[in-house]
Amino acid sequence: MRARAPVLRKQDAGEEKVIETSRERLTQAGLNLIGQALSIFDSDLRLAVSNRQYQLMFDLPDALTQPGATFEDTIRYLVTRGEYGPVEDVEASVRDRVETASAFEPHYMERTRPNGRTISVEGAPLPQGGWVTVYTDITEIKRQEALLRGRSEELSDQLLDHAEALAAANRALAATNAALEETSRELARTEARTRQVTEMMPAHIAHVDQDFVYTFSNRRLSSVMPGSLADVVGHHAREALGPETFTKVEANFERALGGEANVLEITHDPSGRRIRVALTPDRGADGEVHGVFILSTDVTHEAQARAALAQASKRELAAKLSSGLAHDFANLLTIILGLQGRLERMEGLPADANEAIRATLAAARRGGTLLDRIAAISGPRELRPQAVILADMLDDLAAMAGPTLHEPVTLDIEIAGLEAPILLDPGPLQDSLLNLILNANDAMRETGGTIRIAAHPVRDTWVEISVRDEGPGFSPEALAHALDPFFTTKGSEGSGLGLSMVYDQTKLAGGTVRLRNTADGAQVTLRLPLRIAEAQPAPLLVLLVEDNEEIRAVTRDMLRGLDHTVVEAGSVAEAEALLQLPDIGAVLSDIQLPGGRTGVDLARAIGDQIPVILMTSLPPGDALRAQAPCPVIQKPFSAGQLAAHLSGVRR
Repeated sequence: MRARAPVLRKQDAGEEKVIETSRERLTQAGLNLIGQALSIFDSDLRLAVSNRQYQLMFDLPDALTQPGATFEDTIRYLVTRGEYGPVEDVEASVRDRVETASAFEPHYMERTRPNGRTISVEGAPLPQGGWVTVYTDITEIKRQEALLRGRSEELSDQLLDHAEALAAANRALAATNAALEETSRELARTEARTRQVTEMMPAHIAHVDQDFVYTFSNRRLSSVMPGSLADVVGHHAREALGPETFTKVEANFERALGGEANVLEITHDPSGRRIRVALTPDRGADGEVHGVFILSTDVTHEAQARAALAQASKRELAAKLSSGLAHDFANLLTIILGLQGRLERMEGLPADANEAIRATLAAARRGGTLLDRIAAISGPRELRPQAVILADMLDDLAAMAGPTLHEPVTLDIEIAGLEAPILLDPGPLQDSLLNLILNANDAMRETGGTIRIAAHPVRDTWVEISVRDEGPGFSPEALAHALDPFFTTKGSEGSGLGLSMVYDQTKLAGGTVRLRNTADGAQVTLRLPLRIAEAQPAPLLVLLVEDNEEIRAVTRDMLRGLDHTVVEAGSVAEAEALLQLPDIGAVLSDIQLPGGRTGVDLARAIGDQIPVILMTSLPPGDALRAQAPCPVIQKPFSAGQLAAHLSGVRR
């Protein structure tokens, strides 16, 4: 037993071959015991398998019973020997039989050989190509039939003919049934493999008939369009998709049933996802359309990126304007933000002072937004996502907008399901919401009422923020054109850029804007991509490089407020000397530095050794800024924006 164990356990390729050879011998021995002759030829018309009876029945030489023997050589041998009777042109007869075999079809026949023996020939194709043929010697059966015919005086010749024909037909039917059963099994295996493949795809593949009833589905509809039916086969498309979604695609279904393939993109309102639907007519052999093939794919992230890219390209307008003034103003705002932040952290301040500090901080951030608009003239504006607690941001907004509201107007804020920090660019969002609040305030100037701001997540895809008022609502013309630049209903008092700016900034962030009238007034809804902020990074030793002492002091306080340790330098030369210190985890440097070398030069010198973040008030389109080999944070920035950049450094 020990000597045979390696073979049984298949420990190497040679032993596996021994097992395979043993199996082949066992199979061959079994075939040789069958009383019928059997041969299997492959798709290249070469012998794959035969048994001993095959050689004995046709008295074939050994060469024609070995695997690889050609069908042509076998037929030539049999024709030459007279197996098929007298033949004038041997090669023509061989060629005809080879051509017939190449287009092989299931068959059953009986023939009498030159030696007087009668055989039945039953052939069936194989799914892998080639065919199997079974030869049965039915001489004795035929003799019994002849004897029965000759000796029976009671049975009519017609009955005997019918019995013989029925026996032959039964044998042919049995051969056909065997072929059909093998074909059915192969079709079942193919269908199972096809379904397995389609169910693994991240898309919904389906088919509907002319009545919009699903006849096939890979059961992925509910994962692509959450809230839809999971098993849709047998259901009408309106029931499976929901009435609103079906209404969006119904016209395109009709086009496909009319013979026109088409593709459309829709927003699936229940989930907020963007779905691409490809519809292809199902043409039968008669050329008529009998249904529609459907491929539905979730392209939400692609649509968000596409919208952001398209919006960014619109911002490339002209040469740099007022960039020097913007640079100085940015430095001043950085100092103001830092000092006000320091005041905010002081203890013992009266409540009015805290309120004033928060309003000043909000106004300074708006000043940064104005700088962004100036920078956008010379190039695309950069998004500055940071970890934002939405409730705190909206509280700041209420503190800033409260004094501007008319006395009969109040502001109500409601937030649900957004307690954790999320990644947003708070400046443009706050500016957009302030614009919507002021518009609602104007709409309720005479009647008064409540401006309601509501925020909640839409599944795991969007954060939805709506501003709703109790005014007269949008006119039909405003609903159609309010987002167009320079459209206004305020006459000479309006610029027509408010809602256009809201639309512009929201699309840049990859979101959408919707306007509608409610039973009480107007509502504007913003949808922005929902991204949960990462946890606070571990404290670092940060090398701060800034030549302006006031800005350096403010930035140092921000870093320390984030629990980081700080060492400082005023030039590239000083920074390079301090880089010899151990455990420096990141470098935060201004781009414009004294001494002829810039922060860009410093970043290039450091390379990949230590993560570097550059800070600047230069606009995004500036040539020096464009050379930065690392992330750049725009001045003025808040502690939250700085924390967001530091959380992305490599450790």
